[in-house]
Amino acid sequence: MKYSILGATGVQVSRICLGTATFGVAPTAHDADRVVGAAVDAGINFVDTADVYGNMPVFDRPGAPAATDREPAEQILGRALRSRRDEMVIATKSNGIVGHNINDRGLSRRHIIRQVETSLRRLETDYIDLYYAHDPDPHTPLEQTLAAYDDLIRQGKIRYVGLSNHPAWQLIQALWIADDRRLQAPVAAQVKYSLLDRAAERELGPACDRFGVSIVPYAPLHGGLLADLAVLDRAVSGDQRFQGAGFTQAEIATAREVDRLARDWGLKPYQASLAWLLSRPAVASAIVGAETVDELHANATAADIALEPAQLDALTALADQPPEFQHRAGDGPERPAATDRPTTD
Repeated sequence: MKYSILGATGVQVSRICLGTATFGVAPTAHDADRVVGAAVDAGINFVDTADVYGNMPVFDRPGAPAATDREPAEQILGRALRSRRDEMVIATKSNGIVGHNINDRGLSRRHIIRQVETSLRRLETDYIDLYYAHDPDPHTPLEQTLAAYDDLIRQGKIRYVGLSNHPAWQLIQALWIADDRRLQAPVAAQVKYSLLDRAAERELGPACDRFGVSIVPYAPLHGGLLADLAVLDRAVSGDQRFQGAGFTQAEIATAREVDRLARDWGLKPYQASLAWLLSRPAVASAIVGAETVDELHANATAADIALEPAQLDALTALADQPPEFQHRAGDGPERPAATDRPTTD
């Protein structure tokens, strides 16, 4: 396993990060312990979760326990890491809807402090290494959110701050506020990013590269399409895991070409796709939501693969500006700031 420095923290994180969005569903709560153990044994020391992961209806799928019968992913993770907590860099998040009260959401000081305490209890730890703002909150000034994070850092409850799904202009705003008010600045930006979804490269990527903020991509294999074409035979794949749409024909065509090139090079498509992503500027670690130990072991191998320049160029050219990227290039922010559908990794 290879490692990168996370932002300006001096902390080394594995280039593959274990994602837990579907913990309790796939893997089940019982099997998650084995997946976490396999990750640690493979040298993975970076794990990503959130206060809304695991036990919400959006994660339902046939054959899985109902949402009301599932534990939060944080709780499953905390139990799995009881004897290994100090070996791991744990990232979690807040902002999503976690209750029926109108204030059980957002990035207000009130909600952040409450959710940090909840996450600490579930994770069975007294500190969180990296704490993300999980999507922008249009109702709370960014100054208040950053000040709350700064207080929590001073209290020793969190170590570092990150932004998830924030556009480049808000990242720059956060860096400016932190500098102006002598607050702890964000060290990482989590964003959906893969060979098939390169919208992050338009503005966020250059901003992170310029200011030393690490990019931590989620969905790096585009819902499994870049991992293995066998995903097309699954009953549930891609964003369908979170009640979204399936793959487009253009995406499938590109994935078939990735598969062909990778096999010509003696690689698996997931190795080529992840190695390409890990070569991009500012990318520190890619979040892989492995559902089985075998998937975890397979994806972990990508961290040790260094593609030749010609190979990187060939992959880059496949989706230099895919249709989705071209469409977004002329648009403003398209994500709703508040939603009852949680962002996943």
